[in-house]
Amino acid sequence: MTPKTIVLTGASDGIGAASARQLAASGHRLILVGRSPEKTRAVAADTGAEWFTADFSRLDDVRELATKIADAVGDGGIDVLANNAGGIFGDQTPTVDGFEKTLQVNHLAPFLLTNLLLPPLRAGRAAIINTSSVAHRLFGRIDIDDLDNRKNFSANRAYGDAKLANVLFTKSLHTKFHGEGLTSVAFHPGTVQTNFASDSNTLMRFVYRTPLKRLLLISSEKGGSTLSWFVEGTPDETWISGEYYDERVLTRRVNPRIEDAALAEALWRKSAELVGIDA
Repeated sequence: MTPKTIVLTGASDGIGAASARQLAASGHRLILVGRSPEKTRAVAADTGAEWFTADFSRLDDVRELATKIADAVGDGGIDVLANNAGGIFGDQTPTVDGFEKTLQVNHLAPFLLTNLLLPPLRAGRAAIINTSSVAHRLFGRIDIDDLDNRKNFSANRAYGDAKLANVLFTKSLHTKFHGEGLTSVAFHPGTVQTNFASDSNTLMRFVYRTPLKRLLLISSEKGGSTLSWFVEGTPDETWISGEYYDERVLTRRVNPRIEDAALAEALWRKSAELVGIDA
């Protein structure tokens, strides 16, 4: 396999860390991004990767991160951007940027990062891989005029909307850039035994923190192997650009809103407005 330059967010723990260790064995150039300096440094040491830290609840961190990554890859570009960072949170406490945290960490931050990295992504004719969730189908509704869910907030609704946004973002990336050689895909990695939901007060936190997880959840290594499968796959052969997968299976059990092109475009324009870039 030809080594790739891979940018992997959410790499300090969970499926991101597992995938990084798997990908390192194939000799890829890994650029890892995590929130925790200690955890990210440890994974980088295990894998021989370059690494940066960024807190996706701070958009200035994302802007600085994009500059550092672009400088690191230079003219060689990026072959794969894996937008894997995310989480579910328990309340409506706004970020320093004024947005609901679930929306920002799961959608606005990766939306901004991807757009800021478009020059090196174009140079590498990159694949953009977005970690979504079955929650997009179970809980996602999205009101463009109330992305923060100020009118009807619940942690599950906020997470479902953010994961639906990931899929709509994937669709838009395909529509806008596939003709230039970029590809995009969204996937549900399975319900994984990680620290996910540890900051929330939802039923998910109960499942993740009790013996039930042994029965209901898969290992980080298995979830990470699915992420690695997308990263190392050949776009439009291994997987189809612009689509959503349940683990490695192209599925039609989706939220019907993902096929709403007008909604996808409205979300793109609103997201660009919120993060301060041109649509």
